[in-house]
Amino acid sequence: MYIVVIGWLYVTALMALTESSVVAGTLSFLFYGLLPMALLLWLFGGPGRRRRAAGRSRAGAAEPDR
Repeated sequence: MYIVVIGWLYVTALMALTESSVVAGTLSFLFYGLLPMALLLWLFGGPGRRRRAAGRSRAGAAEPDR
């Protein structure tokens, strides 16, 4: 999964470098690269977050109260 993110960010970085101004390049990288990849990682990371939360709640239930 991370190789896809790295590849896409590389492509969008090259796209941003070919823009006519720094502002256009920055906005292109932000809106075509960083934001979509952050959303993708957040959406596909949901099951892992739920597993970690369930593991923490089970581990917390197994510990005795002090």
